[in-house]
Parts: sequence; structure tokens; C-alpha cells
Amino acid sequence: MKFKIKKKNLIATLALSLVLPFYAISQDSNLGNWLIYIGNKKLNSKWNIHNEVQYRNYDAIDDLEQLLLRTGLGYNLTENNNNILLGYGYILSENYIDDTNDKVSIEEHRIFQQFITKQKVGKVGLSHRYRFEQRFVENDFKMRFRYFLGIKIPLQYKEDKKNPLYLSVYNEIFLNTETSVFDRNRVYGGLGYEFSKALRLELGYMNQFFETSGRDQINIIAFINF
Repeated sequence: MKFKIKKKNLIATLALSLVLPFYAISQDSNLGNWLIYIGNKKLNSKWNIHNEVQYRNYDAIDDLEQLLLRTGLGYNLTENNNNILLGYGYILSENYIDDTNDKVSIEEHRIFQQFITKQKVGKVGLSHRYRFEQRFVENDFKMRFRYFLGIKIPLQYKEDKKNPLYLSVYNEIFLNTETSVFDRNRVYGGLGYEFSKALRLELGYMNQFFETSGRDQINIIAFINF
């Protein structure tokens, strides 16, 4: 009974946390918001389908910055730890023109290849992702490398027991194949809760900085396994 009460309180707290970022809609803020869905469909012990939707805003929810749709077919080299994937992404960007309130829409089609490897260091989980992208942006063709290091730290750690509450931290660097080589870097920290093997949610804060500028975002992420 005590567990049920605590779980209800935690779910209520997470629900409130998901609502709070939208309070910024009534305030003059430069803090952006990303709503992210990441899904994985396991076909068998070797093959999986990745699907992803990201709805990115300049502010809370009413000023679209970017819509990203991504899917791919993955293959496990070893069970649960090493996965290669071939994917496709469609990206619609709504970019402001200089310092005006006018926008221009830019479409991008993206093909990418990636390799993900996971490991454990004590109770801490590490995830490395290496991704190579071929980007068709309107009439331009670009290529880019990305390296992602993710760290997952359980906050209720007990041997051989479920540890649903965790801290998530990652850093991802983007490098172009031509000048300027440095594209951007993302640093993220968030709190997550694993409701089951099929569903976990995260609420976090991300700083994305470029060569001469930067931007902060609130991230709300849902991970779903089918």
C-alpha cells in the first residue's frame, strides 16, 4: 500500500512537471521547448524499426522552429548492446529572417547510418552513438558526423530490483565534413522515470551552442518500445 501511494505521488509530480514548461507561453521568454517521441519496434532478436517525432518550438508551444520525422531499420550485432541502423529523416525548419518577425520554410531530406554500443560501469549505464548523415537541404548537399555520449544513473538503486527513477545526462557534438568543421554541441541533463519496459518519460534541460551563439531548451521525451 505504501508503494502505491508513493507511486501515485511520483506520477502526479511528473505530470505537474510536464505542464510547468507550458506556463512560459504567457511570458516573454527566449527558452525553447522540444516535445520528443522516440519509438522502437522489435521485429525479432536481430531486427528492429526505429521511429521518431520531434516538435521543436522557439518558445513554449506556439512558435514552430522545426518538425523532425525520422525512421530506420536496425540490426543487432550482439543482443541489446551493439546495433547498426540505416535511416531516413524529413526535417521542416521555420527560420526567422535576420531580426524580423518574418520566417522562411526550409525542407531537408536526410539519410543516415549509425552505430550504437552500450556498456555498464557498476550501476551506471553508458551509451555511445556514432552517426553519419547525408543531408539534402533544398538545393544543397551536406554531410555531417555526430558523436553522442549518454549516461544513465539510477537514483533508487537496489540489486535485482526495479530502479525506475534515474538521472540522464548526455553530450553530443556535430562536425561538418567541410568548413566550418564545428557545427554545434548539445549538453543535456534530465530526470526520468521508467514505468515499464515499454514506457519511460524524461523531463530535462538542454543547452545547444553554435560557433557564435547558443540556445536553451526544455525537453520532454517519451521512449516507447513495442
